[in-house]
Amino acid sequence: MEEVWQTIRSEFSDLPDIAEVTRVLTRMLVAILLGAAIGMERELRGTGAGLRTHMLVALGAALFVLVPLQAGMEVADLSRVLQGLISGIGFLGAGAIIKLSHEHEIRGLTTAATVWLTAAIGVAAGMGRELTAVLSTLLALCILALSYGRKQDH
Repeated sequence: MEEVWQTIRSEFSDLPDIAEVTRVLTRMLVAILLGAAIGMERELRGTGAGLRTHMLVALGAALFVLVPLQAGMEVADLSRVLQGLISGIGFLGAGAIIKLSHEHEIRGLTTAATVWLTAAIGVAAGMGRELTAVLSTLLALCILALSYGRKQDH
């Protein structure tokens, strides 16, 4: 029974001390909050991808870089992880784009772009670049606010 307990304990040893727990929790919470800021803007505009989608994209992107870093992967080797993440998010964003053939109109490009940007913000937060993530979010919100009142993108 002791061997079982030791195995279980070793499986939950990826956060060895309070400093590491605090670091990981801070990065995840920053990603979630910044994703929420962009998601709230999209939700207030009535787009398909809103608050929860953007929060989950930011958290997922942060986790995709946090775990390899915790496992000892060098930052230079993260390029393959980032390539996969960027491609995957591109497909997710493509789902937000709708072509209305009877109106000769395409909708959802801005929402797709915000999903893509939210993943990048999550990556920044996950890599410990929280201020870069915050500044990127503020710039995105400024861009979205400047476009308010123009032709609706949804």
